[in-house]
Amino acid sequence: MSNHNELPHERAQFTSFQESTQEDWSLIMRQIGNTQDMVADNALHLLRQLGNDHGGFPVSRLEHSLQTATRAEQDGRDAQYVVCALIHDIGDTLAPFNHPYIASAMLKPVVSEANHFMVAQHGIFQGYYFWHHIGMDRNARDAFRDSPYFDYTEEFCVKYDSPAFDPDFVSAPLEHFEPLVRELFAAKR
Repeated sequence: MSNHNELPHERAQFTSFQESTQEDWSLIMRQIGNTQDMVADNALHLLRQLGNDHGGFPVSRLEHSLQTATRAEQDGRDAQYVVCALIHDIGDTLAPFNHPYIASAMLKPVVSEANHFMVAQHGIFQGYYFWHHIGMDRNARDAFRDSPYFDYTEEFCVKYDSPAFDPDFVSAPLEHFEPLVRELFAAKR
């Protein structure tokens, strides 16, 4: 694994894509692995930032993420699913109303179609449990009834995401999940 702190100094010479060359892109593609190596560090940094906000919830956003991942892991879910559970709300403090799509965009290149759908749509599926309290349509998830991943996503919300606001629950620490995060984001180039 390359050390992203030691990026090559070589740079492409174009000032617009229209004037770029095959040599420019060859150089860029040789360095893309360095950029990909930063994804796990960036994800872990964003997760740590979630510890600074509770948004009015009973636990911090980080603790919610840790509880969701811990519950999934304790239930025997595979590493990819556990990382999805950990990262599902990573965008909460970046774009609260659009947070599922931030997480799903990060995960799309490295997870299954089912896990990508689950993360991308979990916000709408979670709405079933509380949207009626805030004047929204709790049945909005019904638009996805024909999806082969409807039950999969519903199960994620019921078993792992929805109950993950318990101040007394003992979660695994973020450091426990760090190797899984690093492995998942390093998996594909």
